[in-house]
Amino acid sequence: MRSRPINPRAAALVASVALLVLGAAGCGGESETATPPTETTTTQEPPVTTEEPPATTETEPEPPAATTLRIVVHGGKPTGGIMRVTVKKGEQVTLVVVSDRADEVHLHGYDLTANTAPGMNARIAFVAKLPGRFEIELEDAGLQIGELEVRP
Repeated sequence: MRSRPINPRAAALVASVALLVLGAAGCGGESETATPPTETTTTQEPPVTTEEPPATTETEPEPPAATTLRIVVHGGKPTGGIMRVTVKKGEQVTLVVVSDRADEVHLHGYDLTANTAPGMNARIAFVAKLPGRFEIELEDAGLQIGELEVRP
């Protein structure tokens, strides 16, 4: 068995208790035999910690940017002219068309459509997966109102 160092405070406490016991035994007068003190050793255990190791943080890839195209058609023409917009492949795109006439909005290449009318906006949401240039048109009028370019 390996001996461990005695804590000085514990040793002093044991010695004080032993002296008290011996002194009390000597004062009793009736007992003829005194019990010798037993040797006591105390050890200190390392403190137990309940802290968890710091969490590792992994950087998550940022979601693709979101782009909203808003085209207003008034008097049969897109306000401000044909809107040309460039986005990156993988972006979330929302096309909103406000028109003063009833028609079908068509995004060529993606072949997506939505109806518009006075008081009713056309809304087309999609992920730009196909690279290239795509015409946005009021289908019934045959009027180009925008152009979407998707770059890799």
